[in-house]
Amino acid sequence: MAEVLPISVTVILPTYNEEAAVGLTIDSIPTGWCEELEILIVDGQSKDKTREIALEKGARVHVEPRKGYGRAYRTGFAIAKGDYIVTMDADCTYPAEEVPALVTRLIEEDLDFITCDRLTKAEEGSMSGLHGFGNWVLSFTARMLYWYGIKDSQSGMWVFRKSIMDNPKMRPTNDGMPLSQEMKILARKVLGKKKAIEVAVPYRERVGEAVIHTWGDGWKNLRFLYFKRIGLNRTRTPWGPLDDNPDSINGDVV
Repeated sequence: MAEVLPISVTVILPTYNEEAAVGLTIDSIPTGWCEELEILIVDGQSKDKTREIALEKGARVHVEPRKGYGRAYRTGFAIAKGDYIVTMDADCTYPAEEVPALVTRLIEEDLDFITCDRLTKAEEGSMSGLHGFGNWVLSFTARMLYWYGIKDSQSGMWVFRKSIMDNPKMRPTNDGMPLSQEMKILARKVLGKKKAIEVAVPYRERVGEAVIHTWGDGWKNLRFLYFKRIGLNRTRTPWGPLDDNPDSINGDVV
C-alpha cells in the first residue's frame, strides 16, 4: 500500500442542481492516501437533491446564497480546512483518480499551484464543437493579453497550497465564471512560472444537465480579460462566507 501523506486536503466542489452526478463524483475521489481528506460542497441553493446526496456520502455541505461559480470558490477557499486545496466540477468531467498524484507532485516539486489542461487529453464527446471553439478563443485571447503561457484558460481543476490565499494579491475578485481564468492569471503573475505550472489531464463527458450559458458566459469571460488587463475589474462582494451561511458542520443544512 502506498505511503499515507501526512497532510490535510480539501476537495472543493461547487454545485447547483447536480443530483445526477454529485454522488458519483464524491465516490470517485480516492481516500486513504492522506491523513485528512475533506470533501467540501459549496452549494448555490440547489432545488434538487444535491445537498441530500452529498450529506449521505459524508461530504461537508456549505450553502452559499450569493450566486455565482466564482462566488462559491471565494467562499470555499476561505473555509476549507485542508492545507492543500483541490477543485473540480461535480459532474464527473474531471479525473478524480489523478488527485493523489497531483498533490504529491505539488509537494515533491515544491510547487504552489497546478492548473489542469483539459484540451490536450479531452475524450470524445466531452466538449461540443461550439464549446471547444469558445475555449480556444478565450485561451488564445488570454495568452495574447497576458503572455502567461497557459494552454487551457477555462479549466476548473486546480491543486494548490491554501497558504497562497494569505496573500491578498492572490485572491480572485470575480464571482462568476471568469474566476477560472483569473486564478491562472494571478498564479502566474504573483507566484511565477516556476511555482505555478500546467499539467494535462483527461477530460470526460459530463453527467447531468449543463447549467453553463454558452454565449452569455463566453462574453463575460472575454470582457473580463480586457477589463482586468486595463485594471477596470472590480470586487463585487467581500472575501469569504457570510456569517449566517448554513454549514453541515454546524448541523444547519437541510
